[in-house]
Amino acid sequence: MTDRVGIVILSHSPDVARGTADMVRQMVGCDVPLSFCGGNPDGGLGTSVEKILKAIDEAWSDKGVAILVDLGGAETNSEMAIEMLDPDRQARVVVCNAPIVEGAVMAATEAWGGASLEDVRRTAEELSPP
Repeated sequence: MTDRVGIVILSHSPDVARGTADMVRQMVGCDVPLSFCGGNPDGGLGTSVEKILKAIDEAWSDKGVAILVDLGGAETNSEMAIEMLDPDRQARVVVCNAPIVEGAVMAATEAWGGASLEDVRRTAEELSPP
């Protein structure tokens, strides 16, 4: 089990999610639990609660998981996925209100340094316009 917060990158576009994850890995390395998902169940644009749940499991850390999303529907489906988790996990997963690419890089950088889930979220959200 890792001692770093996990990061999930969620986009309506599978290519955007994959590309953002690649960028994070290139900038931060592979020491942060990282997963990504995007697209609806048919492979088109959209998001899927099932894919989000799988991505949370892949990035799971006892320190928690921060989810970075691109649009409102992704946030809504992330919240639905969190509600479906076991109660002990629910409190350790947060959705960050941050730009997806910059937020993911900054969140992963904080996680790499051993920051708490709340610090990871705060750092990512500092990038959002007031």
